[in-house]
Amino acid sequence: MAGGATDAALAEPIRVAVPAAAAEPATVAAPVSIIVPFAAGGPTDAVARALAAAMHEATGQHFRVHNRAGAGGTRGAAEVARAPADGRTLLLHHIGMATAPALYRTLPFDPGRDLVPIGQVVDVPMTVVVPAGHGLQSGPGLPVRLRAAADALVLGYAGPGAASHLCGLLLAGALGRDLIQIPYGGTGPALRDLEAGRIDLMCDQTTNTAAPIREGRLVALGVTSPRRLPGLPRVPTLAEAGFHGFDLSIWHGLYAPRGVSPAVLDTLVRALQAGLASARFRAAMASVDVLVAAPEAATPAALAALLQRETARWSPILRRAGHHAD
Repeated sequence: MAGGATDAALAEPIRVAVPAAAAEPATVAAPVSIIVPFAAGGPTDAVARALAAAMHEATGQHFRVHNRAGAGGTRGAAEVARAPADGRTLLLHHIGMATAPALYRTLPFDPGRDLVPIGQVVDVPMTVVVPAGHGLQSGPGLPVRLRAAADALVLGYAGPGAASHLCGLLLAGALGRDLIQIPYGGTGPALRDLEAGRIDLMCDQTTNTAAPIREGRLVALGVTSPRRLPGLPRVPTLAEAGFHGFDLSIWHGLYAPRGVSPAVLDTLVRALQAGLASARFRAAMASVDVLVAAPEAATPAALAALLQRETARWSPILRRAGHHAD
């Protein structure tokens, strides 16, 4: 439980001054639940728990994280879409909000209609990694080396719609070659097989790969960010290695059910921005090379625009690949 309190202690709401003419007070009754539509211990869960603690510390409001894993994140998102629009149930989701309409032929919610953006939370860069001792080497000319070895390379990913799946699709597209791709039932099993050398390649978030890279269990061929990461300064960008236009980060956003009042939405935006400004939260994210959203990105309008752009970007990619998660 974020904030470390019992239910009996979750009584103090966020209070923000609003004009006297407001239809209802800008308060959110405690506790506020943040639904993470993935398993506990994963990268989105880690972001959510750090954010919940930071928002509690900054506002006095208690935020509790609940995991609702299943169906590639759509089960938890649908649960929030059906929740009362009182600001007490929120969703923390990643780029999957933009890819779900193309990945799922039957989707139990509409990302643009049933959920209200509160603001962007973080951007998580990706790394292309191989097991320690693998023959592939980083540096200029990497696309040529990968293309030459493509027929023998086995790429693992965490499952349809996962960040590692999306990155793998972009990698195959950039190479102009099909790769042997194996879906797993989560990031953990895929990374264990990668470290053991049972698969050759993976593209996943720094929240999962930074520690194994630093400990020498994995070798990073490149990062997907425009610049090298402070925590992995020796790892080149994919652009340095010879890939062009390969810019991918797994952005995360916070959402409320459609129908939440403007006063409560404003309160939640203020709580989010206060949490993002927390020195403890920023340090936790920096330790895994995660970029915290700027204040201007942590707004409903900015997240709505990002969701629209990313949906337009990913829909043709996924439809061309013919990959469906249902």
